[in-house]
Amino acid sequence: MPPRHAAIARRALLAAPALLALPAHAQSWPNRPIRLIVPFGPGGPTDICARILAQGLSPALGQPVVIENRGGAGGNIGVAMAARAVPDGHTLLIASSGFVVNPSLFRNPGYDPVRDFAPITELGASPDVFLASIASPIRNLDDLVARARATEGGLHFANPGTGSTPHLAGERLAILKGLRFVQVTHSSAALTVQSVLVGTTEIGATALASSHAQIQAGRVRAIALTGPERWFDLPEVPTMVELGHADFISETFLSSYAPAGTPQPVIDRLAQVATAVMGDAETRGRMRNAGFIVRPDGPAALAARVAREVPAWRDLITRAGIMPE
Repeated sequence: MPPRHAAIARRALLAAPALLALPAHAQSWPNRPIRLIVPFGPGGPTDICARILAQGLSPALGQPVVIENRGGAGGNIGVAMAARAVPDGHTLLIASSGFVVNPSLFRNPGYDPVRDFAPITELGASPDVFLASIASPIRNLDDLVARARATEGGLHFANPGTGSTPHLAGERLAILKGLRFVQVTHSSAALTVQSVLVGTTEIGATALASSHAQIQAGRVRAIALTGPERWFDLPEVPTMVELGHADFISETFLSSYAPAGTPQPVIDRLAQVATAVMGDAETRGRMRNAGFIVRPDGPAALAARVAREVPAWRDLITRAGIMPE
């Protein structure tokens, strides 16, 4: 076992007494490999986070942890699969913000985010960022608003997918400022960044994790962040809160869940181990450098976030006139 993984496992095992509290029928858990369902393809932020988590879970729990990528339908296929899994702690879900947005985007997403899942813990969050082409005269939010108002028919706005938090952040900005954007939807964040980088689309938005490297390299311009505070290595980029919009918080967050009915002692144990894994200093650094802040705060906090965000996104989607598919 690599030294760093061994260190994470030792910290996770400090919570071992909790395993003794398992009821008799669950004391053998885990007794086979644990499956982490990722509802997207390999290589994206959700997949990367799942693999970081798996590296720590496996030695701490004494079983292999296997990533199963099940993409499709904006994440709904993988999430619905996890919802139908046997609730014995051997199948978990690692989800992005689509988990709380999709129930308002799809007439039948195939799952209920509250009824069908037991929250384990949030893993990380990335603010959205409004971007402009380097060739554009747009250098701040006031410039963006002025240019949008002066553009007949609406300013083209690149987004990484209908219903993604960056897309909805753009819709929220349009409502807030009385603007019209022509949404240009791409199939990935990488294509969204590329569109702004080459100037095909003058402005757009992604999760910071997806555009962080290009912003740092000076290839695209960051106009404003939608997180609660400035990013540690982008000190010149203001937040929407600082620009006078106190409740303009929009994040792509990653989180972990088990199927509803999973024994609570198993949930508690998983939360303890995941918190230790994600709280490791090197892990935090890797996540932060990728554009994510680590916030492993347990089942109750994640349940509260889900309960808060599902109706908030539903309200915004309704106000933006986005019709469910």
